[in-house]
Amino acid sequence: MTLDTVFAQEKAAEDFRFDEQVAGVFDDMVDRSVPFYQEIQRMVSELTADYAIPGSQLCDLGCATGTTLALMDSVVSPDVGFIGVDNSPEMLEKCRAKFEQLQSGRTSRFLCQDLREMALPENLSVVSMLLTLMFVRPVYRRDVLSAIYQRLNPGGALILVEKVVCDSPDLNRQFIKYYYDMKRRHGYSELEISQKREALENVLIPYTESENRQILADAGFSRVEAFFRWYNFCGMVAVK
Repeated sequence: MTLDTVFAQEKAAEDFRFDEQVAGVFDDMVDRSVPFYQEIQRMVSELTADYAIPGSQLCDLGCATGTTLALMDSVVSPDVGFIGVDNSPEMLEKCRAKFEQLQSGRTSRFLCQDLREMALPENLSVVSMLLTLMFVRPVYRRDVLSAIYQRLNPGGALILVEKVVCDSPDLNRQFIKYYYDMKRRHGYSELEISQKREALENVLIPYTESENRQILADAGFSRVEAFFRWYNFCGMVAVK
């Protein structure tokens, strides 16, 4: 993996973008910025293996560089079709290249689309959204989740991983402190931490866990359970 140095030098403030520079270091960025990232990916693959029905389709919304799809490929029946969706052409290029290296022979499609506008396919048994919904403007989130619910087969699953905030302001500040402590342990400088925080401020808008549960319920999901929680990160599975 190429080392993430996107924010290592002082730069003018601008919103975070999944451009060519970020795509080139993204795997290192998430590995060092997301707690237990490898374990989350393993857990998501484990859940996917139970819900992906042979002959159905699986869709990864916000597929980034394809790490999740590549891991899923090793545990899911070869007659499950894969669809990767991302709105960043640079990220999607990395995803295609990573998946081609697998030479799995699986039917797969990679689409550069905005989640607010895409028409989801039918016969979906699994939809995964890892660190994706938090980048969708809040006004559109319920519609995105409702569209997923409508397209999922009965018994199908939405696997959601999000950065979250706490209902308690005091605990929220405490958890954020622990999170930045983790980033320091993983080699990020104070400049990198502060510049990335500023870049994400207007782009990444996290909900509380309870707010995520509510919009999932509003979309139609009646069975929702958290499968991962680390301070201000949460993984949830919602079953139709």
